[in-house]
Order: sequence, then C-alpha cells, then structure tokens
Amino acid sequence: MTMKSAAIPSRRVWAWAFYDWANSAFATVVMAGFFPLFLRDYWAAGESSATITFFLGLGNSAASLCIILLAPYLGAVADQGGIRKRFLAQAAALGIAATAGLYWLGQGEWGLAVALYVTASIGFMGGNVFYDALLVEVAPRGRLERTSALGFALGYLGGGLLFAFCVVMTLRPGWFGLADAGVAVRVAFLLTALWWAVFALPVWVFVREPRRGRPQGTGRLARAGWRQLRETLVHVRSRREVWWFLLAYWLYIDGVDTVIRMAVDYGRAIGFDSNGLIVALLVTQFVGFPAAILYGRLGERIGARRGILLGILVYAGVTLWAAGMQAVWEFYALAVVIGLVQGGIQALSRSLYAGLIPPGRTAEFFGFYNVLGKFAAVIGPVMVGWVGALSGSPRVGILSLLVLFAAGAWLLYRLPAVSPSSAD
Repeated sequence: MTMKSAAIPSRRVWAWAFYDWANSAFATVVMAGFFPLFLRDYWAAGESSATITFFLGLGNSAASLCIILLAPYLGAVADQGGIRKRFLAQAAALGIAATAGLYWLGQGEWGLAVALYVTASIGFMGGNVFYDALLVEVAPRGRLERTSALGFALGYLGGGLLFAFCVVMTLRPGWFGLADAGVAVRVAFLLTALWWAVFALPVWVFVREPRRGRPQGTGRLARAGWRQLRETLVHVRSRREVWWFLLAYWLYIDGVDTVIRMAVDYGRAIGFDSNGLIVALLVTQFVGFPAAILYGRLGERIGARRGILLGILVYAGVTLWAAGMQAVWEFYALAVVIGLVQGGIQALSRSLYAGLIPPGRTAEFFGFYNVLGKFAAVIGPVMVGWVGALSGSPRVGILSLLVLFAAGAWLLYRLPAVSPSSAD
C-alpha cells in the first residue's frame, strides 16, 4: 500500500461509508425527529396521551425484540454464504419501503403508522448488522478506526443535512408549495426513503464481498447458519477478550444513550419548546460530523481503547454537569459536548470490536454486538427513575449513571489480549 492510498480513503471505503450517510436520515428525521411528534399530533390525534405513549413504546420494543432474536442467526447465515451485501440490500429495501409508506397515511391511521414504523426500524437495525460486518472487508490494514469513524461522520452529516432541510420545510411549507406543516412532515418521510435508497447505491456498486465456497441451497444454508450460531455461543464464551469487551460495551453504551435522552428531558424541564429541542439535535449532528473523523484519528494515535476511555470520562463529566444545570445556555453547550464525543465513542467501539473477533464470522459476531446495542438505554432510564423516585430529585437520579460509566470503564481498562490492530 502506498503512502497516498493509506492517507486517502479508497473508492470502496467511501462507498461503504456512504451507507451511513444514507440510512442515518431515517434515524434522525424519522426516529429522533418527526415520527413521535406526528404520531401524537396527527395520526393519533384524539387518543389519550397514555395510549399513544404505550403503543409507541410497544412498537420500539417489538422492533428491537425482532432484531435481538434474528440478528445473530441472520449474521451466521450471511457469513456461511458470503452474502452479507445481499442481506443488507434486503433489509434496506424493507426499511425504505416502510418509510415511504408513511407518506400515504391519513389522520387517524395511527395503528398502521406504528406498524410501518416497526417494519422500517427492523429494516434499519437489521441492515446495520451486515453493514457493520462489511467493515473488515473494506478497511485497509491498520485503518479500522479511521474507516469506522468516516462512516459515523458521514452519517452525522448526511442525517443532519436532510433533517435541517426538513425542519425548514415544516416551518415554512409555503416556500415549497406545500399546504401546511402536516403535508411537509409527510413529504419528509418520503424524502427520507428516497435519500436512503439513492445514497445506498454506492455500496452495492463498489463494495465487493468474497464468496465462501460454492453457492448453497436455502435449506442447507439455514442449517449451516444454525450450526455456526451454536458454535459462536461457545466461541464467544471461550474468547475471553470478546466476552469482556461486550460486557463493558453494554454498560457504557447504555449510559451514553441514556445521557443523550436525558438531555432532551432536561430541555423540557427548563421550558424549551419543540423548536429549541430540534435546534439542539441539529447542533449535535453537525458537531458530530467533524468530531467523529478527528476522534477516529485520535484513536489511531492513542489506541481505540484509550480513545473510548477518554469518551467515557467526558460522558461522566456531562452527567455531573447535567445534574447541576440551571441556565438555558448550558443546554446548548451540553449538546456541543455530546456531539464532540458521541460519534467517536461509537466508531472506536465498533473498530475495537472488529479487531477482536475472528475472521470469517464477522456478520455473526456483529449480530451479538448489535443485540447489546439494542439493549442500550434500558438499564439507565430505569435506574435514573428508581433513584430519582427514592431521593425525590431527578438530578440525583441522573448521577446514578456514573455507576454504568465507572463499571464499563473498569472492564474496558482490564480488557485482556487487545488485538494489535486496535491496541494501545
């Protein structure tokens, strides 16, 4: 590899990373942005608040449960057949079609809206299993951290750009020839599907995946997948460094996701309206773009493990800051700080894990990795609520997240046998 090729990402690296640009539009515009608000104000208008909250939560749980059950098995099948790209295409097509379907729903059709949202979420999360697994196929030698960070950076930028456009479109629908904000939100769902489809094309065209042996029939492939999955359960338990990392990741990423969600809760608590929350989300997205790239390079210099530990330390500081926050400007400052480390800690976690898992089983092992990711923000919110109820103060409840950060950091610090490609 020449110095130039090592410094400048190749076409296949850019093609792989642009899938993050493509599908992050769904995460930002639909999941974090407009779907919860539109469900409450339009599709389910007239329903009780408790009913809306219950079914939205049920939908999110159902989508996560499907991935938890299917991701390890589908990853095993994809690894057996060398068909990770094909599975990625099928998952993306499912998510794109369901997202586009939201455009045609009218007022009162909240049940169908939740069903389409669940389907789109399954496509989004399922596709990430195979997308993450392709990292080891496209990343140049010694460039796992930088390649992973490039994907997250483009995801922040792409999702942020489309979200910003959609926000302007909903605030000023007349500029775009739209009747009102409700029509603008429906158009935003359709634009998200189109964005996802168009910018996913490079990964299909330029990323090549080596096949493993001769093509197999569906039944034989499925049996081989189950067999490999059983073997993986044994391998994960026997590979101490993988098991140790997954436990550490589960703890600290739960704290990371909970802090992100608590920032929004705090914004509401100090009187911010929805426009203020949207601005804060945009701030985090656009700060996260360059920060993820720089954090990836920092990981190359100091090691992925040290980079993650630094990010955990920052999040612990954010937790302390949020617990004592009083002024409005602090909310925006908090959004900036989160943007500086959010993409970096995610990117370095993915690259460190990729350096620990055995070759030939990447989709399968990333299935387990994504399963733990789906459990994120489960322990944290419950712990915050329980401690807050016992103490009578939500600020004390937030401080309980320090337990997750401390435990995750300790396990990561004691991580045995770090891969040379990701070592300190």
